Amino acid sequence: MSKKKNVRDAALQLLETIEKNQAYSNLLLNSTIEKNEISPIDVGLLTELVYGTLQRKMTLDFYLKPFIENNKKLQSWVINLLRMTVYQMTYLDKIPDRAAIFEAVEIAKRRGHKGIASLVNGVLRSIQRNGLPSLDSISDPAERISIETSHPLWLVKRWVSQFGLEKTRQMCEVNLTAPLQTGRVNLTRISREECLELLEEEGYEAEPSPILPEAIKCLRGNLASSKAFKYGLLTIQDESSMLVAHALGIKEEEVILDACAAPGGKSSHIAEKLGNSGKVISLDLHEHKVKLIVQNAERLGLENIEARKMDSRQAAEHFEKESIDRILLDAPCSGLGVMRRKPDMKYTKKETDLSQLQSIQLSLLESVAPLMKPGGTLVYSTCTVDREENQEVIEKFLLEHKEFEGDTELAERMPEAIKPLINGFDVQILPQDFGSDGFYIACLRKRFS
Repeated sequence: MSKKKNVRDAALQLLETIEKNQAYSNLLLNSTIEKNEISPIDVGLLTELVYGTLQRKMTLDFYLKPFIENNKKLQSWVINLLRMTVYQMTYLDKIPDRAAIFEAVEIAKRRGHKGIASLVNGVLRSIQRNGLPSLDSISDPAERISIETSHPLWLVKRWVSQFGLEKTRQMCEVNLTAPLQTGRVNLTRISREECLELLEEEGYEAEPSPILPEAIKCLRGNLASSKAFKYGLLTIQDESSMLVAHALGIKEEEVILDACAAPGGKSSHIAEKLGNSGKVISLDLHEHKVKLIVQNAERLGLENIEARKMDSRQAAEHFEKESIDRILLDAPCSGLGVMRRKPDMKYTKKETDLSQLQSIQLSLLESVAPLMKPGGTLVYSTCTVDREENQEVIEKFLLEHKEFEGDTELAERMPEAIKPLINGFDVQILPQDFGSDGFYIACLRKRFS
């Protein structure tokens, strides 16, 4: 059995498991690569087949529908095999159609029987002969975006009402592209220039980020395998998420609470901004995640992080009132801003999930608010783009808490490239703005009574 067949078999198995168990594709993909010791050359194809087929599932189903609608009882693995093959035929220039079809028929023979192999062959040959149905047949603009970019219609309609048609289309299109890996240089130990030189010596292709002074973009290689990462000179973090530490306006020797901290990327950034002084109290609900924060801090040589297992909704019972200088609440959210990293998320989220999250987000804000010193800064952030979890949460909180106000000096602390996106005391970053994750940051200040 050739390697290529192994890769396609593995890809099909993954697509099946993700669909059946609603398991996250990124986690499953990594464990499959490790377990099967898939060679680096084949890792690229495996990743492309799994992510690509998932990313474009609704479009692929639209293309397949006229060719399979008479076969009502197709098993799910056969549908996934057809999706995966049509994906190769439509989107992967380097793979000839005949090769993709041949491999699909061979898999169908191994997994099914002669009848299934002949059906798969027939469907794929018909597509090759007749071409794909045109998306121009979809007249409704929201439905067209939904099918063209494989985003559920409820989500497209929701975004159209919040951002308008054009921004929604751009966001959905960007969500189909693979994100570039970005890293944060640990400036307490090395300069960005020196770190880039080290990576270059190791064979990485990386460049400085135009957005943030501590960020780099990796064009080739996985930063997590680099010596710079191993020796704590670097952390993998998205540029949007790095903006949080800037929004806080940190001063040395302060005590800062990171209320939902795992795996510790933002905590370690805050600790670095403190110049290893003061203290970052990092809370998380789960013991194994608290361990991740500790390991992260140790790797980076940061001694000012104190990680604790705690439900932040009980924080007021454990800390003295008005004892914290600055608070970061990076709240649990729908994650609609990070769809490029988790393409299967689009199909499992429901609209009702968002309103349930809002009540959790508000209860977390309620619980950390009393800990804030007068004059202190509270930053609320999420990796979503939805108003109900972002602006509406902050509006409701400010309505109930007159002791807080929006901090309109936010723009003064933020990098130049971000300033045009800031709206008073908050900023909504969309994935198309500068290629980062979708992200929201609101900055509040506690009044002096």
